[in-house]
Amino acid sequence: MLYTGIFAIPTLICALPRTLDRLSWLSVPSVLSIIVAGIVGMIGAGLYPTAGRSISVASSTDFVTAFISVTNPVFAYAGHFMFFILISEMRHPHHAMRAAYTLQIFATIFYVLFAVVTYVYLGSDVASPSFTSLPTKWAKAAYGIAIPNFLIAGSLYSHTAAKLLFVRFFRKSKHLHEHTVLGWSTWILLVFLMNAAAFVLAVGVPIFNYLIGIAASLFASWYTYGIAGAFWLYDTYHYKGGFEAWKRRWAMTGLNVLTLAAGAFICVAGMYVTVKQIVDAYDSGEVSSPFAC
Repeated sequence: MLYTGIFAIPTLICALPRTLDRLSWLSVPSVLSIIVAGIVGMIGAGLYPTAGRSISVASSTDFVTAFISVTNPVFAYAGHFMFFILISEMRHPHHAMRAAYTLQIFATIFYVLFAVVTYVYLGSDVASPSFTSLPTKWAKAAYGIAIPNFLIAGSLYSHTAAKLLFVRFFRKSKHLHEHTVLGWSTWILLVFLMNAAAFVLAVGVPIFNYLIGIAASLFASWYTYGIAGAFWLYDTYHYKGGFEAWKRRWAMTGLNVLTLAAGAFICVAGMYVTVKQIVDAYDSGEVSSPFAC
């Protein structure tokens, strides 16, 4: 818990700039660090594979265990909520889709490649995060290289969360664009609260996998799936001709209805299985009490 608290301080400091143009350049070393860390992790897994590992493409399991695995890739795309803030501050907002396609194509390829390589060499008992299953030296090297990514990613999340509230509070007021005492005081307080909330969640949920499950179920399920489907249905209905527009675009209508339903299902089912696994883990003594790490 001490190290998490220490790490929260630079995360807070990096999140303080009120515009993303001053924070966005930090994303470059952040991306490079996680790419290099992933490559180091794959090399470590290849050089020191787990002895006697088992690998299976598909295996029978219960609903709770299987759905926890579903929440992991959902969480991988949880950053979608930042698109709104990023687009609002872009010099050329019409380039947003170009950036989104680039991000999604690269991220998906890298996620799949990393997952396949580590699973093949570390087996079905690979930990979460998978760096933990590497030999100690390789795990420390991978985590160390990834620190800039953890730092900047945490800063971006707290910055955008604070920005959503800040814009809501000061919309159409001078405090949004000018350097006022009230504006800066509120901004600093919001950034502090976002980082404090992240700290409490990080140390209050002792198992990383369960924290992923909670975040993916409550939030990422909507930002990654549900809201996207709702946006398309809303825009098409109001700007393209109502129900007739839905009928003309029946394939896209069906796809977006399913997307909206998938978000709702992941939210409910994901929270159920995550809470159940947390309860079972505490009952079996698998984890310590909150804030004991």
